[in-house]
Amino acid sequence: MNKKEIKIDYWEYDTEQELSAQEQELLKQARIITDSAYAPYSQFHVGAALLLKNGKIVTGNNQENVAYPSGLCAERVAIYAAGAHYPEVPIEAIAVTCKSKTFHVNEPLSPCGACRQAIAEYEMRYKTNIKIILAGETGKIRVVKSISDLLPFMFKAEELKKS
Repeated sequence: MNKKEIKIDYWEYDTEQELSAQEQELLKQARIITDSAYAPYSQFHVGAALLLKNGKIVTGNNQENVAYPSGLCAERVAIYAAGAHYPEVPIEAIAVTCKSKTFHVNEPLSPCGACRQAIAEYEMRYKTNIKIILAGETGKIRVVKSISDLLPFMFKAEELKKS
């Protein structure tokens, strides 16, 4: 038996003003879209904004359903919208933020496992990293250069092609 260790690099910012102007705008759009999230059950609103290689920003927010598994997270709403409307345009970055009607969120939110795998699929599809910017309502902002930092043992298409 050999013990292995996984380490990731991430950047932590104290304020939004430390981000580039483009990243600030992406986070701003993610914050705006949280307001129209459909979250009548959890009261937890999540917004995601994608920056595409063509400069377009595509947003999405969480959409709940009384049958909980039928809802969809903000990250996947945005990713699938981008895939539907701009199928040939790679995603360069995604900003994810959240707020709650029942408590204050002062820590960055990290995507769930299903969203991580969806981001991984688009990194593999376009053969490019997607920068991920994570923020709460206030507090620090965390940035990683690729989904592999959040999902080191991701399931890849090559696994399906083995004979």
